[in-house]
Amino acid sequence: MSASSIVVVIGAGIVGVSAALWLRRAGVDVVLVDRIGPGEATSYGNAGVLAACAVVPVTGPKLARRLPRYLLDRNSPLYLRWPYLPKLAPWLARYLAVANDRDTRRIAEGLTQIVADSVAQHRALAEGTPAAQWLVESDYAYAYADRRAFDADAYAWELRALAGFEPTIIEGTDVQRHEPSLGPSTGLIASLRGHGFVRDPGAYVAALAAAFEGSGGRILRANVTGIEIERGRLRCVATDSGPLNCDACVIAAGVWSKPIMDALRIVVPLESERGYHVVFKGATGGPRRPVMIAAGKFVATPMKAGLRCAGIVEFGGTRAGPSRAPLAFLRRHARLAFPSLEAVAEEEWLGHRPAPADSLPLIGEIDGTRVFAAFGHHHIGLTSGPKTGRLVAEAVTGQTPSADLSHFQPSRFSS
Repeated sequence: MSASSIVVVIGAGIVGVSAALWLRRAGVDVVLVDRIGPGEATSYGNAGVLAACAVVPVTGPKLARRLPRYLLDRNSPLYLRWPYLPKLAPWLARYLAVANDRDTRRIAEGLTQIVADSVAQHRALAEGTPAAQWLVESDYAYAYADRRAFDADAYAWELRALAGFEPTIIEGTDVQRHEPSLGPSTGLIASLRGHGFVRDPGAYVAALAAAFEGSGGRILRANVTGIEIERGRLRCVATDSGPLNCDACVIAAGVWSKPIMDALRIVVPLESERGYHVVFKGATGGPRRPVMIAAGKFVATPMKAGLRCAGIVEFGGTRAGPSRAPLAFLRRHARLAFPSLEAVAEEEWLGHRPAPADSLPLIGEIDGTRVFAAFGHHHIGLTSGPKTGRLVAEAVTGQTPSADLSHFQPSRFSS
């Protein structure tokens, strides 16, 4: 790119801020645009784990058979707002179409490229900035009721092993020696090294954005209303504050990227994978490291504000408010896992993870237009944000990508 080139990055979550910061470090003039402040949407409320082992998609080979039971079981971490089902149905059919062994392994292979070195990628991004203070390296514990429950998860552990993640197994009374906060409902821990967490994800992304501004980047709070293409090439990004003429743009607006892609006539089967958290503020009796409660499919992470329990999958679109059942589920299972947990207050949150029908994000240039996609990370957005930002910055500046982008082609659903 020439010294006078301008790139507009749409979306100030972890992916967009990472892309903007890597582009600035490459000497590119960058404008970062979002309707709200950096790190205030989905990047605010996640579990905070740098989940390098998160290579296993929700759509495993047994999902289609188990789905009805999951949706009707009060103790299942999967929820559906039933009035939304007619609108969800076409996406759901495509989602279940990849719930087989061949596609699951293909998806896991792709995800490995953007999550396996998560801790190193975050360290590289935050190095030399105040954001680094929020990063903590740690192990990551999966808590199971017993050996039988762990063995039932053998398929997922096989995929993690292929990605280089073999757990240390801790059983019996050694469980509480390793993690004293866990109660008798946990009889086995599968512990993984080489992970980490962020003590305040919202503050972390805001600090990265401040570093971007400090390096000469510009942040504009505005609504993006469209992208104008002329003769097959990008002309400008339209906003409610006026047009932004640019030489390239990056779409990193999470689930809100779909309307932009629709306007470009690019088909993307994308839904909100609604996620929840409860923060037990000022908590005592919680874990010292991130713990995945396998029975509840949520993560408990120690953070600055307290213990954040985050997870759940609910389908119901972006317009409806929070459901009470997922929040009750989190509270119930958190108290069961950590019987000594006490807090001075609680915070509830609902956010929207962008979930493509094939569980792989969209990364790369769209049909030679100089418009680049960087969205669709479902529950691995924080984990893979810095790597995705680096990859898209490489693509924008014409460098050889440091990972195989063939898994993530933005136009793959249109073929």
